[in-house]
Amino acid sequence: QVQLVESGGGLVQTGGSLRLSCATSGRTSSSYAMAWFRQTPGNEREFVAGITRSGSSAYHANSIRGRFTISRDDAKNTLYLQMNSLKPEDTAVYYCAASEKYASWSLQADRYDYWGQGTQVTVSS
Repeated sequence: QVQLVESGGGLVQTGGSLRLSCATSGRTSSSYAMAWFRQTPGNEREFVAGITRSGSSAYHANSIRGRFTISRDDAKNTLYLQMNSLKPEDTAVYYCAASEKYASWSLQADRYDYWGQGTQVTVSS
């Protein structure tokens, strides 16, 4: 079993940048395909970006493509989400997720076995 802990959220102005981190413990992160989701009140969790277990391939949702980049450093057991050119509509709680069963990402939240507690990102206009 793995534990996931996100960090790096906060308040930023439109156009600013943040880097989210997701530290894994319990098992090496290289055992999992991983992803970032986000959620706003009253809405379902939305897929943001995913990366394969090997780190060889990644996928970014249309809404953030070209602005956000997912990456992983398995030597540090850490997943990252670099967020640039932030917009007010990016305001959400961001969660990292890990899939033990699948080697690649999935847009479906129920494909992931483990979740972090979330980190709040607020973009002011």
